[in-house]
Amino acid sequence: MLTTSLATPPAPLSARRRWTVLAVCALSMFLVGVDTTIVNVGLPEIGRGLDVGTRGLEWVVDAYTVVMASLLIVSGALADRFGRRRVFRCGLLVFGLASLACAAAPSLEVLVAARAVQGIGASMLSPVALAIVVNAMPDPRERARAIGVWASVFGLSMAAGPVTGGALIASFGWRSVFWINAPVVVAALVLVAVFVPESRGERARRLDLPGQVLLTAVLCLSVGLLIEGPRIGWTSSVALGGYVLTAAAVAGFVRAELRRGEPLMDLALFRRPSFATAVLGATAVFAALNTTLLLDTLYLQHARGWTPLATGAATLPMALGATVCAPWAGSMVGRLGPRRPLVLAGAFIAAGGLCLVGLDQDTAVPLILCALLLIGIGFGFANAPLTNTAVSGLPSSRAGVAGAITSTARQVGAAVGIAVAGGLVAGSGPADLAAASRPGWLLVSACGLFLLVVARTAGSRGAVGSGR
Repeated sequence: MLTTSLATPPAPLSARRRWTVLAVCALSMFLVGVDTTIVNVGLPEIGRGLDVGTRGLEWVVDAYTVVMASLLIVSGALADRFGRRRVFRCGLLVFGLASLACAAAPSLEVLVAARAVQGIGASMLSPVALAIVVNAMPDPRERARAIGVWASVFGLSMAAGPVTGGALIASFGWRSVFWINAPVVVAALVLVAVFVPESRGERARRLDLPGQVLLTAVLCLSVGLLIEGPRIGWTSSVALGGYVLTAAAVAGFVRAELRRGEPLMDLALFRRPSFATAVLGATAVFAALNTTLLLDTLYLQHARGWTPLATGAATLPMALGATVCAPWAGSMVGRLGPRRPLVLAGAFIAAGGLCLVGLDQDTAVPLILCALLLIGIGFGFANAPLTNTAVSGLPSSRAGVAGAITSTARQVGAAVGIAVAGGLVAGSGPADLAAASRPGWLLVSACGLFLLVVARTAGSRGAVGSGR
């Protein structure tokens, strides 16, 4: 086993430099978050431009999220091994080049492939950004505030994606949602080179290639079945074969990880209730968010005839709620622990979903906007306590892997939310779309209620850990 130390203790950073590092990482995370949701509002326009239906459009979103989720953990481990800034810059470059390929894609197949490559680049950004922030903030309370800001920017990016996308599509067409990434990537590369110090984990870790292959198989098979299930039939021979392969991949992954000295994912961590429920909570929050965004986009544009710009503007209450409440949640975590903001997050998300369980063709617009505001508030309150709980549950030397596990859970939730929501409304005409989407709003409420369970296992005052 390779145990050579790679730790090079960095010189202490000044307060201004620490928060500058946070700002640079937050900018890059804003890019990743926006690209997770910016495409949602443009799906109808992409469908018309490339002549594809709802099921094909689901792959435009999930090719990105599934690939990102598959590679986040190994990207975090690579960053701990070879240098977080180095991997971060590589991720920005891959992300930027793939964005240009997306913008120029002549067909659905090329667009989906380019989105998958985008996911590869994004996988090198999300966990590494969090690891850089954690490394720069050694004080637990300052770290909690920083994570609150980081979560606020990431939450804002997820909620602001549809607004930004709607404005770009109205002015320049759907390809502009990918062109816009290029100048942001260039600016981020310059800022990272100037301000972000290099850091590594304490020792080199062997790469777990069998675990990586099996994890990728599990995610691709499960999400693929959710997307294609309505088309091929849930009890068809193809679907049954998919279930068997998925179960075999899960069993193989668990066995491989339990028998490996340095596994891709340390499954023993999930024996700790606080860590396990934080990861599951992150999955639920992002499933709720992405279910909301896809159902809202398709309903407003197809059933109500709204433009992409108007549809994007309708998500402004969600963006406002996430922006205001995320830093507030970070402050609450630092002072009171994660339990209270998690209770608030669960209550608001559940209430927002319940507002729309009776959605029909003539549902009042103020009710829709109120529901989106409630879900945005819940999303804002959720990210900081979930992120802090997960990161604090692991040693600081494994910050890259800690952030990667949480980020993987987020992207799995996003992929599942898109797949489930798309499956509910695929094939529904404008008159039937509202009724078809009602189970999706029940799912959003259930995700909110699950956060109340997560809150019961989270710590209270003093839970801001030191990474023991």
